[in-house]
Amino acid sequence: MFTGIIETLGIIKEIEKDQENLHVTVESEITHELKIDQSVAHNGICLTVVKIENKNYTVTAIKETIDKTSIGTWKAGDIVNLERAMKLGDRLDGHIVQGHVDQTGICTNIKEANGSWVFTFEYDASLNNITIEKGSITVNGTSLTVVNSGLNSFSVSIIPYTFDHTNFNRFEVGTIVNLEFDVIGKYVSRLNELRK
Repeated sequence: MFTGIIETLGIIKEIEKDQENLHVTVESEITHELKIDQSVAHNGICLTVVKIENKNYTVTAIKETIDKTSIGTWKAGDIVNLERAMKLGDRLDGHIVQGHVDQTGICTNIKEANGSWVFTFEYDASLNNITIEKGSITVNGTSLTVVNSGLNSFSVSIIPYTFDHTNFNRFEVGTIVNLEFDVIGKYVSRLNELRK
């Protein structure tokens, strides 16, 4: 379980394909605090640490993860948002994030807005995920508030701190991102499906 408050950034050092799996090696300033078998969210994808060596650690993604997330597009040198699992008793500053990416989306617009930025994303609505106006959304692991909620699109406003301390500052129109929809929104969507 995560909060969507990004702790730090990591640099992808190496990606190794092993049958249907990907082994991803990351360099990070928190590597020395990690342990084997620990969960870390990478752009919102919960992955297990399987190896630690100096400043680098390695995680493994299986086919299901590769199929549903942007991890298959990553390459050495890419910057990823990192968050370790929350501790019981900590403040929940973002929202409840599972680290289970629902689907990918694509950045369709970036607009400066007098000291902040508005990012717009589109996603495949046929997968029955929904956003709720002023509800929560996780984009690349970052907990954000939805504005301009549509049937297959939404926007988020990014303050300078978030822009500077996440990989949002590397987004361009066409950037593919990982989306985890709010648990409450998923519940509402599922109820609507069952009523049909």
